[in-house]
Amino acid sequence: MKHPSLGIVICCLLISSCIHKNTSHTELGPLTSHVDPYIGTAGFGNVFLAANVPFGHVQVGPTQHSRPPRGGEWCSGYNYSDSIVIGFGHLHLSGTGIGDLGDISLMPVLDEREREVLFSHDDELVKPGYYSVVLGKSGIRAEMTATMRTGFHRYTFPTGVDTGKVVLNLRQGIGFDRMTDCCLLQENDTVVSGYRFSTGWAQDQKVFYSALFSLPILNKKMVNDTICILSFDLQDHQSLQIKVGLSAVSVENAKLNMERENRGWDFNGVVAEADQLWEKELSKIRITTNDEKASTIFYSSLFHTMVAPAVFCDVNGDYRGADGQIYRNADFVNYSVLSLWDTYRAVHPLATLIHPERQKDFAVTMLKIFEQTGRLPLWHLMGNETFCMSGNPSFPVITDIALKGFDVDKEAIYNAIKASALLQERGQPLLDEYGFIPYDKESIHSVAQCLDFAVTDASGAQLANLLGKEEDYTFFLKRSLSYQKHFDPATGFMRAITTEGKFREPFDPCLAPQGAGSDYTEGNAWQWTWHVQHDAHGLIELFGGEQQFVKKLDSIFIIEGGFGVPNTINEGGVIGQYYHGNEPSHHIIYLYNYAGEPWKAAHHLREVMAKLYAATPRGICGNEDAGQLSAWYVLSSIGLYQVEPSGGKFIIGTPLFDKVTMNVGGGKEFRLIAHNNSSENIYIQSARLNGKPYTKSYIHFKDINQGGTLELEMGNIPSRTFGTAKEDRP
Repeated sequence: MKHPSLGIVICCLLISSCIHKNTSHTELGPLTSHVDPYIGTAGFGNVFLAANVPFGHVQVGPTQHSRPPRGGEWCSGYNYSDSIVIGFGHLHLSGTGIGDLGDISLMPVLDEREREVLFSHDDELVKPGYYSVVLGKSGIRAEMTATMRTGFHRYTFPTGVDTGKVVLNLRQGIGFDRMTDCCLLQENDTVVSGYRFSTGWAQDQKVFYSALFSLPILNKKMVNDTICILSFDLQDHQSLQIKVGLSAVSVENAKLNMERENRGWDFNGVVAEADQLWEKELSKIRITTNDEKASTIFYSSLFHTMVAPAVFCDVNGDYRGADGQIYRNADFVNYSVLSLWDTYRAVHPLATLIHPERQKDFAVTMLKIFEQTGRLPLWHLMGNETFCMSGNPSFPVITDIALKGFDVDKEAIYNAIKASALLQERGQPLLDEYGFIPYDKESIHSVAQCLDFAVTDASGAQLANLLGKEEDYTFFLKRSLSYQKHFDPATGFMRAITTEGKFREPFDPCLAPQGAGSDYTEGNAWQWTWHVQHDAHGLIELFGGEQQFVKKLDSIFIIEGGFGVPNTINEGGVIGQYYHGNEPSHHIIYLYNYAGEPWKAAHHLREVMAKLYAATPRGICGNEDAGQLSAWYVLSSIGLYQVEPSGGKFIIGTPLFDKVTMNVGGGKEFRLIAHNNSSENIYIQSARLNGKPYTKSYIHFKDINQGGTLELEMGNIPSRTFGTAKEDRP
């Protein structure tokens, strides 16, 4: 392998120095140095590895073969276990269970026939906003960074190479993605532009691009209609730089995005700007801890929560709407990659705390989708509705924004919720006819569908109540209680029932999901029985009281069978029947607070944080799902979690860190201080809010948002007083 130039060595050493972890945690130093982008790239984490900026449209980085063909463990385009790269695409998903995107792939080569290249992790260098790798035997160093809407490549060829080649591949994608049409036009000796249309998870995706090269194109050779080999004279230049602007609107807008965001050829400067953007966002939460591993997991997790939603509009405000039409000069920032079934649970509640400036645009994005399609989004991807997952998961997100007092049109939000709830689709007609979803009428995930609708309809009830719409409040409240019809008091589980109200037999609550015929979505009865985040006290009543409720809750962590065979903590995120690797379990531990036993929550929370998260490539125990597993860790590790999807009641758990300082916007800070905190002292003994005694095991959003200090006295013995009285429970 040839040695890179002195300039490249210096740049890499500077970047590498940022990656080494600071062992003194009194002052953490640059927070980007505590991010390990490899976390979650192995196993089923499906975390992307690419260069991007916070909430950026572009994530430019390596793509590998999708294995198996429909995605599997390669849904992001990269898996740590792999050693082959087939190109560097500009769009990636992070943590999803379905593969897509990978658009506009470039790869530098010496041999123009080369389509896949071996590489070693020893030759990779990664940090927020930057990725580089030395490619196999060729010795080419491929570096990339990004702005919001552009990718920036620097390819350094070995000394003595006279001609460098770049493969521009418009066919290549990830997972489900299939190119349907494309265009490549050489405009002059340094510009290639065109488009790539594709179908996949996003059934009608349109990407326009313009690539600007730092050296004149010596030769262009089309292998077929989708692959182009571009050659460059390197006799006086060792490095080739390429800037690629993207747009969902037009080539002209792709060029405009590049002109506004990345005017010059200062690659190192763009790397530094990306680092600064990440530093600014990461510094919204500063922690004090002596646990280096925990700080790495924390800031890597916080980093992951800002990959999506992703900006989906051009610098001039133009964007492609959910109806496929072009909208010009919008006065808001449009977003895509809305994995709402996952992210309503933690990603969005966290964002209301530390990204208040984005909340109105999140809400307006969803309202515009409603205006263009007649429904609020379910799982929106690059202007396409994927119809993935059940319920109406946008309801909690948009209602939460409204209830927390952000500047949004509450009437417009409510009208969109009501219209979406009345659509005659996806099990809603059955819900209105029977008051539940019978499995003899809906054979796919009938229990999960009903429980999902119940949770999301509760948000409609809250907003209707706030706006004084009594009749509508009654309608939504009734639907939000439909979960009760599925509860079997004899077994203590949510079960599938017929139109006559008979439970499905035989019944095994530990049974793992069996594809389309399962009554539950990505889980079993043990996990879905607790899927009543909006009405925990109603669920307690169904169990016959707190004693029976807590006894059942205790059992989920020790029962063997199905997901829990054997009954060990495994990398799939399973402890007994508790399945942290998927979202329906994420609130379960916090239900102890509702029953007046928060110390039990503390025990299990510490166990999950210690054993199901790690500072390794396999450090995320399930699909990351656009930041949700990471957001759970961020909130739980600072001692807070929002169980009820809308309204802002944050449950107090057990903080990992001695001190947390959160920038909540408007120049205000909220501090959470844990005195006498340690791995043994996990139980809250007492609390003070702004210097006054505080006995509740929860705190409202407004008390955090206005700034202040919550102090917790920690100990190694469970307290029977903190959060136990009826009036102190959430």
